[in-house]
Amino acid sequence: MSARLTQAPFDAPLARRLAEPRQPGATFYWLGQAGFVIDIGRHRLVIDPYLSDTLGKKYFQSPFPHTRMMPAPIAVEDLRGIDLVLCTHQHTDHMDPGTLAPLAASHPHLRFVVPRACLSQARERIGVADDRLVALDAGDRAEPLPGLRIHAVRAAHEALERDEVGRHRFLGYVIEAEGLHLFHSGDCIPFDGQREEIASFDIDLALLPVNGRSDQLRQAGFAGNFSLTEALVLCEACDIPAMLAHHYGMFAFNTADPSVIDAAASAAPLQLVRAETKVAYRLAFG
Repeated sequence: MSARLTQAPFDAPLARRLAEPRQPGATFYWLGQAGFVIDIGRHRLVIDPYLSDTLGKKYFQSPFPHTRMMPAPIAVEDLRGIDLVLCTHQHTDHMDPGTLAPLAASHPHLRFVVPRACLSQARERIGVADDRLVALDAGDRAEPLPGLRIHAVRAAHEALERDEVGRHRFLGYVIEAEGLHLFHSGDCIPFDGQREEIASFDIDLALLPVNGRSDQLRQAGFAGNFSLTEALVLCEACDIPAMLAHHYGMFAFNTADPSVIDAAASAAPLQLVRAETKVAYRLAFG
């Protein structure tokens, strides 16, 4: 029996929606950029949340202002009942002190999955001791909550970068629970061996960035991601039946056209869905 992705728009504030009883399978809510709330079984996960204006302040009056195109769909203080946070790498829109430190303070038992290569940045930005950090490298597997397995895989944020002792700076995560396998690539582009690595997990749903990359941004120090076509090619090569496209609509200098994603959906060889706020995405067997 295969898993199926469905969509349910809602009008209520996200905080109110998150307070409702959870459904079987996995339910996803987009936080913008690469951020998601994932309710899977009895656990609530948050991955790469950027809910502050940390980057807007950092790059104020720079050639690439990080002015939000969309407001945060929920205030940090309203994000409750979290069991685990995952950060794919150290860039601020994925490891944001303006979001993570308040979450750590309001959830005193909350743990954070982070790349081992970014452990020092995680300590500083989250403000917790090492016993609340689950540090992984590519190839590692952890079970930080009962019935929930996290597999760390390689990611190339334009390159497969390692630290001085060989640990990968950028990670993706395969989340395994409730008989489902979810893949969040983190910031990533295609690289040799990627298809074989991801295909080995029998993924039900891939959450992939689609904002692409350019020489101009690369020269300015901003690494890019999959194009929409590259993300679809990876899913098809790995026999992934559904893809949720994200990492657009946050910063005007580094986004993707939503209409292009929507137009591609009708011709895609798999279920292609564009991430939106005010929509609950549910993946369940049926």
